[in-house]
Amino acid sequence: MANVMEAHDLAKRFGDLVAVDGVGFSIAPGETYGLLGPNGAGKTTTISIIAGLLEADAGKVEVGGETISPSAIGPKRRMGLVPQDLAIYPDLTARENLHFFGRLYGMDNNEVKERSNRVLEMIGLTDRADDLTKEYSGGMKRRLNIGIGLLHGPELLILDEPTVGVDPQSRNAILEAVEALSGEGMAVLYTTHYMEEAERLCDRVGIIDQGRIKAEGTRRELVNLVGQKDRVTIAAAGGQLQEAARRLSGLEGVEEAGADDQGITLLVVEAGRLLPVILSELSQNGISVSGVTIEEPDLEAVFLHLTGKALRDV
Repeated sequence: MANVMEAHDLAKRFGDLVAVDGVGFSIAPGETYGLLGPNGAGKTTTISIIAGLLEADAGKVEVGGETISPSAIGPKRRMGLVPQDLAIYPDLTARENLHFFGRLYGMDNNEVKERSNRVLEMIGLTDRADDLTKEYSGGMKRRLNIGIGLLHGPELLILDEPTVGVDPQSRNAILEAVEALSGEGMAVLYTTHYMEEAERLCDRVGIIDQGRIKAEGTRRELVNLVGQKDRVTIAAAGGQLQEAARRLSGLEGVEEAGADDQGITLLVVEAGRLLPVILSELSQNGISVSGVTIEEPDLEAVFLHLTGKALRDV
């Protein structure tokens, strides 16, 4: 299927500052794409261009095959934007907020009512739909903010740090909603300062720094890019653990292998692929295995390698 969003060679300067320098990526239907980067890396400028809030100096963005610009209304109808700052009216109820924004989207009364009810259920606010939003917790306001972005059924949903400052319950509700949307075929552009969210939600990740995409791919592709290995710990018993570790170290894909009284520890490339071979080798050598633990390297290590900073510290 055709990509929902394509960004090509985006560039933007503010005086002498190059904020975005040749950024390009695409998002397919049902894909959640994470855009990660330290403060000042160009994320906000890139998102503003994609959302049609800012004119690029060069390059172009297409959503549903239509070119985005600040004056282009058609393609903007295909997307929903959930900004970092809350965009709700505190003196209106959740339902009134949804009805107001629905009319701005050009939806008729029946459509607004139907979609509002579906959205309220999705974001878990049905029982508080008729309460003034100024009485909501921060997490509830965030969830309503997302509901407004979903109201018109966009093809692309842009979520700019949607879980900042929310309680754990609301955060989990937001993450579950994003997972459900991806499962229904919606394309999602997601930014976050929480690496565990990117690990959980994102099918692919682009790491941006100094206005450029430094690396892009699935978690596994990015990890392989910087040479990170899986750590496999095998709880085992037998009199020849040291010898078994020596044999395993000769297998293709095993970088290191060592043994102690509790078992064998290995550093391997793609443990999931190699594990059956490892277990077969141990069995043939009379080693009894009682448990296996695989620790895969995470995106935090990749991010630190590429930017010199930990994501949660930026």
